[in-house]
Amino acid sequence: MYITAEHLREQVIKPTLEYLGVWSPAAERELLASALRGEEESLFSRRASGLGLFRITSNQHRDLWDRYLAFRPDIASRVRGLASQRAFLSNPDNELQTNLSYCTAIAYLMSERARGDNEWQPGHGSRTMERRVAAHA
Repeated sequence: MYITAEHLREQVIKPTLEYLGVWSPAAERELLASALRGEEESLFSRRASGLGLFRITSNQHRDLWDRYLAFRPDIASRVRGLASQRAFLSNPDNELQTNLSYCTAIAYLMSERARGDNEWQPGHGSRTMERRVAAHA
């Protein structure tokens, strides 16, 4: 069974970004492009460069929670709401491989953090991505 790029965009990426209150066309396009860069590998396989659709390493995952989400309880709560109840507590990295919405949210936040966008607020989309899109228009 294959997931098409359009299905991934419409059924996973866009709804996840909308749930977080940060949807924008730029964020959607960037996450889809990132996911497609690894399309030759199996969706649920452990990859040399990380786990799951966006190839996020265990260290990156843990660092995002410890150094970013720990200080942003509103978004941390939203992201945690995407994870499974018990499995997350025993093996949080497994969510990166088996939970597409959770993995998408983590990938989005990693990209925002890397850009230095510390202005996250629900309902406002990505200010950094919006500025970057406007600069290229």
